[in-house]
Amino acid sequence: MSDFMSQHDTNGFLMKLWRGERMCLVGFDVVAAEADLVGFAIECKAPGSPQFDPLLNRLAFAYPKAATTAVTGARQFPSTGAPFQKFRWVHFPRDPKAGVYTYRGTKMHMRPDGSLAKGTAIELPISLDPVTYDDFLDVGFTRGFASSQAYAEKFGNNPNVIPSKESGLTFQKIPGEVYDWLGFEAYDLLFAFLKEAVDDPTIELDVFAYDLNEPDIVARLKALGHRLRVIVDDSGGSKAGVAQGHLAAGSDESKAFKVLKASAGAAHARRTHFQGLQHNKVFIAKRNGKPFKVLAGSTNFSFRGIYIQANNVLVFHSADVAGQFGRVFDAAFADPAAFAKDPIASKWHLAATDNHPSVQLCFSPHQSSDLSLNPVRGAIDQATSSVFYAVAFLSQIRSGPTKEAFDRLMKRPVFSYGVVDKAGTLEIKKPDGSTGLVDFAYLAKNAPEPFKSEWSGGGGINVHHKFVVTDFSLPSAKVFTGSSNLAPSGEKGNGDHLIMIEDPKIAVGYAIEALRVFDHLHFRSTMRDADKAKKKSQAKKAEGILTLRKPEAMTGKPAWFADFYKAGTQAERDRMLFSR
Repeated sequence: MSDFMSQHDTNGFLMKLWRGERMCLVGFDVVAAEADLVGFAIECKAPGSPQFDPLLNRLAFAYPKAATTAVTGARQFPSTGAPFQKFRWVHFPRDPKAGVYTYRGTKMHMRPDGSLAKGTAIELPISLDPVTYDDFLDVGFTRGFASSQAYAEKFGNNPNVIPSKESGLTFQKIPGEVYDWLGFEAYDLLFAFLKEAVDDPTIELDVFAYDLNEPDIVARLKALGHRLRVIVDDSGGSKAGVAQGHLAAGSDESKAFKVLKASAGAAHARRTHFQGLQHNKVFIAKRNGKPFKVLAGSTNFSFRGIYIQANNVLVFHSADVAGQFGRVFDAAFADPAAFAKDPIASKWHLAATDNHPSVQLCFSPHQSSDLSLNPVRGAIDQATSSVFYAVAFLSQIRSGPTKEAFDRLMKRPVFSYGVVDKAGTLEIKKPDGSTGLVDFAYLAKNAPEPFKSEWSGGGGINVHHKFVVTDFSLPSAKVFTGSSNLAPSGEKGNGDHLIMIEDPKIAVGYAIEALRVFDHLHFRSTMRDADKAKKKSQAKKAEGILTLRKPEAMTGKPAWFADFYKAGTQAERDRMLFSR
């Protein structure tokens, strides 16, 4: 067992565990699938637990009432009786614990009388400790589950966790654990960073902020007094002579800036939008003027950024990485209009990371978007095994290196899996390579229960990630992440950062996050398809969509796994990628 994967095979049955950020990807393969194979049971023994507990499936072979009524979207059927008919499964423990988890994967077969029989089983351990690399890098994701059955069950779909129209800065947050739960590991990293800075009088903090309306964050920044320097976005322009967006006097960003300017001092506070947006979301911690730690990533310091959207945060405990961000802050603070011509914006910077993973950094705006985006294009084009991505505004990119690379990717024999979000509509690449649309507003109004009752999370996009992962399972694995939208216009106009990390462990974590976000949303597409069939009086089709498949000998229809053994297909790559 390595520190991020564990694997074994026996009698042609392969099982592999991959460590994610407080989650685990379980991959299976069967060299020669038996005709009566109906899926895999997965049982898990959590740290400190005396027993294995089965993971739960949303689907079953049969129900006491119609499938469109019985299938509620909740995970209610133990996989020992309702096995997963997939060759991979992401386990997201509801209450993750540090330590070693043990998983048991079992091939499940169906006898002619319809009863189940256990086949070959494999047990494997893996550590799901939360820290990615001790004393160097910790990656954290938000939960992104405000629109979910988990949120419905745990918090009753309470929409009052975020402000609707009122100012976020005066919004009264509700008591309890809801914000910690929604913000998940990103919340922990962000507030731990701020707590350390506030509690230690030797620490100074430089802050880049785009959206800024989370009152607890603003309160902690205010508590730093003169130990804070801050740059807040002022994009928005004016309409009929009235300031708009972040520039408006009534915006939370303007209000927060006024508070921080007063507490830190006018000489310590600036506003800018470069040539487009000040789009960084960064904390830089310093002692005696020297940066020693930095928080970066896609997560805005706002209610939506932390509690609603799928986002990521990276905390580098590295003087060199922090120092690179520190130099960017100094240049932007001194003269944002000249930043694009500054040498720091003219090249990639290789950080000194000793024996840790290779980290390179690129900062915008710069004069040519090819500087930052060509390496992304090159990595996608050169990928030989897989590409995963979650890019918030990719659907709005009309040209440039990333658009060209993704267009080519769709035609290449490389496993690709992606999520693209734009206001109101989510585009997903399905395992067979086709494209599906999941419209949050549609689901909230028209999907069957329980999705009809799920809270959509309010207005705006729900998947705000900006990352690309290439060849996650190979030594050549790369991750591109940060605040950049990976669009030419943004790279030439916005204050942004793009991070390239060459490391399989980190790549695995981001790849699993891409799978988790996709699967969380893809099942809603499945429910919608069943609902549409039901409304068209296609009851048999609707039932089939929501029912596990029995062996071909019993139904006369192809086995659930048939497509996964067709040579050269996306489905075959899906089957083999996660278990070998």
